[in-house]
Amino acid sequence: MVNDALSPQDALLLNNNGAWCWFQDERALIDPANNTLLVGSVAAPEGPGGSDRGGNIEVTVMDLATGERKVHVLHQRLESDDHNAPALLIRPDGRYVAMYARHKTDNYSRWRVSARPHDASEWEPEQQFDWTELADGRGATYSNLHYLSSEDRVYNFVRAINDDPTLMISADDGSTWSYGGKLFTRPKIGYVNGYTRYVSNGTDRIDLITTDHHPRDFNNSIYHGYIHKNALHDAEGNVVNHPVIDSEGINQASLTTVFQAGTTLDGDVLTHGWTTDLRRQGPELAAIVTCRANDVNGPLRREQMLDVDDHRLLYARFDGAGWELHPLAVAGPGLLPHEQDYTGLGAVDPNDLNRVYISTPVDPRTGVGTARYEIYCGMTSDAGSGWVWEAVTEDSAVDNLRPMVVPGDPSVHAVCWFRGSMKSSQSYETEIVALISSARG
Repeated sequence: MVNDALSPQDALLLNNNGAWCWFQDERALIDPANNTLLVGSVAAPEGPGGSDRGGNIEVTVMDLATGERKVHVLHQRLESDDHNAPALLIRPDGRYVAMYARHKTDNYSRWRVSARPHDASEWEPEQQFDWTELADGRGATYSNLHYLSSEDRVYNFVRAINDDPTLMISADDGSTWSYGGKLFTRPKIGYVNGYTRYVSNGTDRIDLITTDHHPRDFNNSIYHGYIHKNALHDAEGNVVNHPVIDSEGINQASLTTVFQAGTTLDGDVLTHGWTTDLRRQGPELAAIVTCRANDVNGPLRREQMLDVDDHRLLYARFDGAGWELHPLAVAGPGLLPHEQDYTGLGAVDPNDLNRVYISTPVDPRTGVGTARYEIYCGMTSDAGSGWVWEAVTEDSAVDNLRPMVVPGDPSVHAVCWFRGSMKSSQSYETEIVALISSARG
């Protein structure tokens, strides 16, 4: 193991040029068969390597025993955009699948399969799924890979037709793919329909949380449901659509509401929800969502100055029967001037739903603003009603953004984020770092 306890000064540099969005998963995995950490990312021309490297789709592999790190390129100069980060999956035979797409600028979902089990150093040639006819040439974005052993099927959730959550399916562990239908659909308002986060039990169920539209265009609520035996259920277990495969899709408002736009918590009126993370342990789920607090501007035209200056992180907990929603932390103003609902984000520990990591320019221990976005670890002993916080980074010279806690091996506790300067999803100078310890540390 690299470290026995987490300590900010022990943050390890994994990749000197990279970032990710938060609507593709798994972006990082631990492979217990060879004790390695794999992290997918997209390089930018502003970083080391410049334009020759910008847009590279990369997988960093770290040997957890030795600390040795290598960066493997899946696709050279695809597009400089963090939305294109690859989703990773370990097949039953131990080979890796990496899937990625551009950010609505072409009509392909791309994938590669590693040449050998538990080895990311060599990959079979890239293959493509063409969405042109299905999506009327309007592009595809995101990849989310989930294998269900009871079905011996891999799902890939993509934003495609009508900019709806759409699925691809594979019956041969991700070697080939076919169109699987639409998950949700509704008349589009603004940019896209529904931002969805998924989590699987690996056996027979995929849970999800989703929005109405983009929070810039609509005062989103957030809904929960799950896929089981080719049917979509609400949180109470009621079937709301069957079959899922080859469906034309339903309105996501048919699911169970987790966050209702206009909810008041601790005296703050919360609106414009956005999905951030979703994890499960047994029958329980935990989610992090972001929202605006006391917003008086309402939806703004894209060309107007975007000045939403008070966001909140919320923690939602599902005990197997119902959801409880709790304030988590102040998330500060919009991260980017042209994306008023971007924040530093947060992540739930997949091995301990009582532990979260967040990125914020407001210290949750004191409520005092900081010069940069810092990472904090929060622990709850009452399912989210109260939190005890510890700083992971402090007095940083650059921003620390978009933490994630890596699944795959409960004996390894790995927290990854990227740090540096971010001007947009297409322009950033950031490096990827990690804190890694024994889960008992």
